[in-house]
Amino acid sequence: MTIEALRLDPAVVGVILAMAAVTYAAKAGGFWLLGHVDLSERAEAGIDVLPGAVVVAFVTPALADGGLPEWVAAAATLAVARKTGNLLVSLAVGVGVVAAARSVL
Repeated sequence: MTIEALRLDPAVVGVILAMAAVTYAAKAGGFWLLGHVDLSERAEAGIDVLPGAVVVAFVTPALADGGLPEWVAAAATLAVARKTGNLLVSLAVGVGVVAAARSVL
C-alpha cells in the first residue's frame, strides 16, 4: 500500500466537515430552542417516550422479515428490559442472542 492510497481528497474532507457542522448545529439549535420554550405535560411525555419509539421503528422491520433467531432475540431483549429496566443492557443481550441463535439455528 502506497502513501498515495491514504491521501484524502480535500473536497471529501470538506463535505464531511460541513455535514458534521450541520449535524451539530441542528442538535445544538434543538437544545437551545427547547430551553426557551415552555412545553406542555403532553409534549414532555411525548419526548420522554421518543427513544423507545425509535428502537421500535428499527426493530419492527427486522422482526417482520426475520426468522426464529430474530424472534428468540426479541423475546430475550424484552425479558431483560422488563427485568432490568436498562435499555443498553437489553439491546446488548438482544444482539448477543441473535448472533448466537443465527450460528446455532
